Amino acid sequence: MASKGINKVILIGNIGQDPEVRYTSNGNAITTVNLATSDKWKDKQTGDFKEKTEWHRIVFFGKLAEISGEYLKKGSQIYIEGQLQTRKWKDQNDNNKYITEVVVSARGTLKILSSKNFNKNSNYNANNKKINVNEFEKSENSLKNKNENNSNEENDISDDISDDFEDDDIQF
Repeated sequence: MASKGINKVILIGNIGQDPEVRYTSNGNAITTVNLATSDKWKDKQTGDFKEKTEWHRIVFFGKLAEISGEYLKKGSQIYIEGQLQTRKWKDQNDNNKYITEVVVSARGTLKILSSKNFNKNSNYNANNKKINVNEFEKSENSLKNKNENNSNEENDISDDISDDFEDDDIQF
């Protein structure tokens, strides 16, 4: 059996600045954040503790973009699942430029682990209605099962961006 491959990114980190929210001409939200992930270790030779931070550009689409734009702030800790996507464009001098981003669309996941505007003891569904944790876990499992059932479909990010997103398609 031949495999098409897997394009999945899972990150936990802190947001480096407040989210930037934009809207497409047809009114769909797009939110961009820079996410820092750090690795700490003890240097075997010197005994000093070292730290390395990687920065990741995260792009949310649809309802997840609206939710992230409203609830995320600089310093928020989040868990995301998305896909790598590299874009190409030409700069002012007609040079090719590339950027690699983690795209989190309706098939992705956003979990807010800590935020100034987010009550850690409550979760929000796609309609921003407060729900209790048990209901959230049930709806999250239902969405995960739905996504697993749809995993055989073609996974084209450009189609995700142009489609209207349904509330029940979003997992966060």
